Amino acid sequence: MKIGYFLSCEEFDPRELVRQAKLAEEAGFSGLWISDHYHPWSDEQGQSAFVWTVIGALAEATSLPVATAVTCPTIRIHPAVVAQAAATAQVMLDGRFSLGVGSGEALNEHILGDRWPGAQERLDMLEQAVEIMRELWTGRVVTYSTDHYDVEHARIYTLPDTPPPVIVSGFGPKAIELAGRIGDGFATVVPDADSIGRFRAAGGEGKLIQAGTKVCYGDDEKEAVRAVHRIWANEGLPGELAQILPTPEHFEQASQLVTEEMIAESVPCGPDLDRQIAALQEFADAGADELYVQQIGGGHEAFFEAYARDVLPRFA
Repeated sequence: MKIGYFLSCEEFDPRELVRQAKLAEEAGFSGLWISDHYHPWSDEQGQSAFVWTVIGALAEATSLPVATAVTCPTIRIHPAVVAQAAATAQVMLDGRFSLGVGSGEALNEHILGDRWPGAQERLDMLEQAVEIMRELWTGRVVTYSTDHYDVEHARIYTLPDTPPPVIVSGFGPKAIELAGRIGDGFATVVPDADSIGRFRAAGGEGKLIQAGTKVCYGDDEKEAVRAVHRIWANEGLPGELAQILPTPEHFEQASQLVTEEMIAESVPCGPDLDRQIAALQEFADAGADELYVQQIGGGHEAFFEAYARDVLPRFA
């Protein structure tokens, strides 16, 4: 399993994201995931850079592969526009870009006043969006009309030699089966062999499995737990809340139910690298090909130094 680094647009400003990407490459990480949000999950996270601008900077700053984790190409931004952005990113990165997509969260997609669809409708929209993007990546003039989208005489002129792979995120059975059917790969944030098996059985056999996780490396375990609880308490929210709550204020209210003890149980915190290695190994055992690790809070120099010395060699 390759170990990459997960850049958080919700927590860090764009210049810091580029700095972290450089540190990741110097430390020997194999690639980059980058989140795509209009809003952070909470005011404490405090950032929401436009991901496509950051990707342009990453293309010049590092030689690592980059994947969005994940873009919603259905409501806030029309799939024809996402197709153009992804094609440009693939050109800028000289073929090292992957477009991670998902059915989205109300947190980001409600901002233009659109109705937030139910889960099945969102999956239908995602399938049609991927079809539109792939058609546009052929370089042909595209006219397309469905229940959800209209495209009229559109053509993308700046095209890469090879279209970007589409890595599809999924958490429930229907979403995972859709990912297996239409995706070039699968994105997940849980080390669940059953989900990966379902993806493979639905058409994903032999396709790439990407995963992401979060840690907080630091000298003081209790301080690290407090940092995660302060910045990323939303990680402890169950079920579909991440998809349906519409504002950072709602996430802050719901996150009051998440305790520091819950965070200490679910997120590897502190200086114990053996615990972090064990958590990463769970993803390898579940079948992930690539795992992208996010360091919560500060201390990135120490994090990258520790991982270069003690963690990455364990997965080489």
